[in-house]
Amino acid sequence: MAAAPLAGVRVVELAGLGAAPYGVMLLADLGADVVVVDRPGGGAEVAAHVGLRRGRRSIVVDLKHVRGRAVVARLLDDADVLVEAFRPGVAERLGLGPDDVMPSRPGLIYARMTGWGQDGPLAPRAGHDLNYAALAGPVATLGPADAPPAPAVNYLADLGGGGTFLAIGVLAALLERGRTGRGRVVDAAMVDGAASLTAFVRGLTGLGGWTPERGANLLDGGAPFYATYACADGRHVAVGAIEPPFFAALLAGLDLDPLAWSQHDRTAWPALREALAAAFATRDRDDWAARFEGTDACVTPVLGLEEAATHPHHVARGTFVAIEGVALPAPAPAPRFVGDAPLVPTPPPQPGADTRDILAAIGWTPTEVEELLAAGVVA
Repeated sequence: MAAAPLAGVRVVELAGLGAAPYGVMLLADLGADVVVVDRPGGGAEVAAHVGLRRGRRSIVVDLKHVRGRAVVARLLDDADVLVEAFRPGVAERLGLGPDDVMPSRPGLIYARMTGWGQDGPLAPRAGHDLNYAALAGPVATLGPADAPPAPAVNYLADLGGGGTFLAIGVLAALLERGRTGRGRVVDAAMVDGAASLTAFVRGLTGLGGWTPERGANLLDGGAPFYATYACADGRHVAVGAIEPPFFAALLAGLDLDPLAWSQHDRTAWPALREALAAAFATRDRDDWAARFEGTDACVTPVLGLEEAATHPHHVARGTFVAIEGVALPAPAPAPRFVGDAPLVPTPPPQPGADTRDILAAIGWTPTEVEELLAAGVVA
């Protein structure tokens, strides 16, 4: 079997929240050797992020202690990538900013994950996914017209615009370093990534193909043939029959007269929505799934997180895997690489599970390790 794409790439992660752990998970899933530097007393934070912590080894280090910072410095001597998710200026105050660690490590990729970025008037302020996505534009497009804009869990800015773009930045910097030998500082900001996710809609708006009114557009639930519907059992199906042949297959599956409906006549959309809703309400969700199986009507069941893992398509592709310590089946590493066996993540580590082994690997003697443990520098 070929080595994983990032085999041999060593990442040091200063434990953070949400976006950074997800970005590092993506790197670990691709084979990077990740050491996460957990903070003392961070058990609740670790528990909340258990689904994102796979594929790492853990060492607990008190970064406020001068000897703790020395431990991290020694870890970086053999690292390719450092990931930190502090507010701007915190790493510098700890003596671990780019100007502190990169001069003696010119090939280091220093990846910074923040909500607002390293500069700008909001840079020092707190925020969460909803705030970043709201300011960047996506939230204004979510939800029905007769209700406030809807949060999208933490998918948009935190994971999509944050961790995913962090991983992209690291990969690009590693590729460039292969040509130049020089490292980079990656400024990954959730608000920037969330803004990038609006590129398609912004383009449509410029062409007159998107209106600011929520629930009035092709992809925001405005079109009755791109929406979700309740079934007889209270569960739902998703309909994405945009193209005319798919719309025709949808009507045929619902036993609706295709001649009675003009797909893109917006004046008919309210009546079409009522007709689709009435039809789907006559059967249970899984009955509809069976009815449309094998067609291009673009009708799928809306599955819950646990239920999704048992769908035949996911089972066939191995989309989800069981990981010790994670309650629900976890998403398998993506993307996959043709010709290689699927990558299987290791379980998320308990904080400090690998402290002794990591310290020994970077040169501390057993006596020195015990001294660091006794002094509370590490745990």
